[in-house]
Amino acid sequence: MVSNDPQRGKTDLRVVSKWGHERRLEFIDWRLCWERRINRSDLTSFFGISIPQASLDLARYIELAPDNARYDRSSKVYVASETFQALYPGTTPERYLNELLARCAGVMQPELGFSGWTPPMDMPANPARGVDSRTLLILLAAIRHAKRVDVQYQSMSAAEPEVRQISPHALGYDGFRWHVRAYCHSRGSYRDFVIARVLHASSNEADALSAEADAAWHRWVELVIGPNPAMRPGAKRVIELDYAMEAGQVTITCRQALLFYTLKRLGLLPGQEGPPNVQQLALLNRDEVQAFLPRVT
Repeated sequence: MVSNDPQRGKTDLRVVSKWGHERRLEFIDWRLCWERRINRSDLTSFFGISIPQASLDLARYIELAPDNARYDRSSKVYVASETFQALYPGTTPERYLNELLARCAGVMQPELGFSGWTPPMDMPANPARGVDSRTLLILLAAIRHAKRVDVQYQSMSAAEPEVRQISPHALGYDGFRWHVRAYCHSRGSYRDFVIARVLHASSNEADALSAEADAAWHRWVELVIGPNPAMRPGAKRVIELDYAMEAGQVTITCRQALLFYTLKRLGLLPGQEGPPNVQQLALLNRDEVQAFLPRVT
C-alpha cells in the first residue's frame, strides 16, 4: 500500500524543445486530435515558421502516422480520420481539459497553449488567495540553494504571529492554497506552512536541514475509493462512471504529507460523514490509511 518510489505519480512524457521539430509535430497531433483539422497557417502563425517548413512538418507527420489524417482539397486542410490515434503521449484529455481550466482561471494566456478554437466554459468562483511575490522568491531561492529562511508566521493556533526558522524543500497545493513544505527548527519537525500566512520572510545563510529525512514527503499512500455503500445501485453506477472505477473501486496515490488535504477534498476525513447525496465516495481501506494521517493538522 505504501511506496517510497520517487517516480510514483509522474507521467512519462517525451521531452522536446519548445520550438523544435518534435514540438511542431506534437502541435499537429494535438490540433488533429482535439480540433479535428489543421493547415499550414496554423503552424506558421503559432511558431513563426515559413510556409515551406510548415508543409515539411505536415508531410513528416503524415509519414509517421499515415492513418491519422487525410488532406481535404476543397477546404485545403488536413482533417483527422475516424481511426485517429494520438502519436504523442501528451495528447490526452487530461492535458486538454487542464489547458481549458488554466485559460478560464486566467493563469495561462491563450497563445501559450496548443488549442486554437475552444468551447465556452466557466468554473465556480473562488476567493482570491494572495501570495506575496517577495516571500515566494525568498522561499524558491532557499529551496534551490538548500538554505534556511526566517519567517514571521501566523498560524491558526496562535493569537499572534510567531518568528520561526525553517528549512524549505518543496511546494504543495491543496486545491485552494499554496503551502511550503519545510523543517521547522522551532518545532523540531517537518510541517506545511501556508505561504499566504507568512507575514515576513528573510534569507538565512545557514544550510538547510536535508529533505531526505522528511519521510512523510517521500512516502506514497494508496487510497482505495468506491461509491458510498448506502447509495442505490443506479447511483453507485453513476459514481463508478464519474471516477472511471473498475469492479466498484479505483486506487489513487498521494504523498503522506498531502494525505490530509486529499481526504478533505474528497470528503473522506473522519467527521465529514454525510448522507449519500452529499458524501458520494467511501474510503475502502480506511483502517490502513488512518495510520498515516498526521496526529496534528
